[in-house]
Amino acid sequence: MNKFVGAHVSAAGGVYNAPLNAMAIGAKAFALFTKNQRQWKAKPLDEETIEKFKANLEKSGIAPRHVLPHDSYLINLGHPEEEKRQKSLDAFIDEVRRCAQLGLDRLNFHPGSHLKKMSEEACLDRIAEAMNITLEETEGVTLVIENTAGQGSNLGYRFEHLAYLIDKTKDKSRVGVCLDTCHMFTAGYDIRTKEVYEETMKEFDTIVGFGYLRGMHINDAKPKLGSRVDRHHSLGKGEIGWEAFELIMNDPRMDDIPLVLETIDESIWAEEIAALYRLIKA
Repeated sequence: MNKFVGAHVSAAGGVYNAPLNAMAIGAKAFALFTKNQRQWKAKPLDEETIEKFKANLEKSGIAPRHVLPHDSYLINLGHPEEEKRQKSLDAFIDEVRRCAQLGLDRLNFHPGSHLKKMSEEACLDRIAEAMNITLEETEGVTLVIENTAGQGSNLGYRFEHLAYLIDKTKDKSRVGVCLDTCHMFTAGYDIRTKEVYEETMKEFDTIVGFGYLRGMHINDAKPKLGSRVDRHHSLGKGEIGWEAFELIMNDPRMDDIPLVLETIDESIWAEEIAALYRLIKA
């Protein structure tokens, strides 16, 4: 089995600290924010910062393709108001460029929200348009759409939403998907037993296709199946349970992609990573 597990680590003090923080918990993959995720603007990455990041990444032994940067939570590519949507698009393009500067080949993002001011389809069309503009203005970085729990007016909670965005993307070589286990479960896709796990993954493969899978977020869920509430939990302590994670760790379709914890207690991330590797059957 060719599995690369890690966590969404802190980049406090500089993005170059993220690979070291990943190393410290025994990670073989990681996620990070390349700028403060709660601010619109960030100072550009300087050469020294870029070089230090690349040196520390090499030191960690983690391959660039096993790093899954996440964009700012402020960005909404489907915003119904043009000025705010443009602000999001500009920030998104900047984040894609930051990934390229750091030598990273993918950026994970939540599709967007209609804020109950337009239809789901109209909002998805706005998101797809923003993705196409971003792809035209950047190079080398794949846009990785994350499935959501469907909380509030967030889109991306159905596999069909992901497929719709991929279908509307002109350059399909630079679009992918990240599956979050908590979001999937609370959106109504069960993965708790082998039988329902296989059904859900078959549905994903039919509608989206495993060829587009570029990463996963490995989280247990506090809310019930189908509740459409986004609250993560530590592995084995939520509604999903260990069997689902054992199935993932033994599924060759999840080989060679970043499998990233966003569980709620970072003090046990090293234990959770080790526990996931123990689930692999010889």
